[in-house]
Amino acid sequence: MTQQTYPRSPKTLLGGIAHLGRFIDKIRLWHEGKIQEYNYITVGFDKYLIDFLHIDPKSFEQRVLAGGTDEELLAWVRANSRKPSEQEIAQWSQGLLSSGPKDDAARQRFQGRLQEVATKRAVAVSSLPPVSTWADVIELDEGRL
Repeated sequence: MTQQTYPRSPKTLLGGIAHLGRFIDKIRLWHEGKIQEYNYITVGFDKYLIDFLHIDPKSFEQRVLAGGTDEELLAWVRANSRKPSEQEIAQWSQGLLSSGPKDDAARQRFQGRLQEVATKRAVAVSSLPPVSTWADVIELDEGRL
């Protein structure tokens, strides 16, 4: 059985920015054919990050695929984004990482994700660790919780 490859946690901060390192990993892994089932660029945390930074996703994708370290990619983001303050970055990152479902439709999607994780693990949803944020569902799904 092949071990699953996962991008890093959305909780890992790069330049204080939640999800940025994960987004870099997702771009690389997507183009290596290792994470085809992932939502990619246009939805979820990727879209929130792109919208927050005001970066062009295709330009960033091309820059990531050209290679470079996290620090070099962070420098590109800083040069090509809207220049949020450290306080804005901290608030945005905290908001992203603490966000959970806010309406009935989102709660249904959240429960559906938990059911998917339980099914993968062949356990009941009730036996999973309790989670209330989207970031924690990702952590749970990828075996970090």
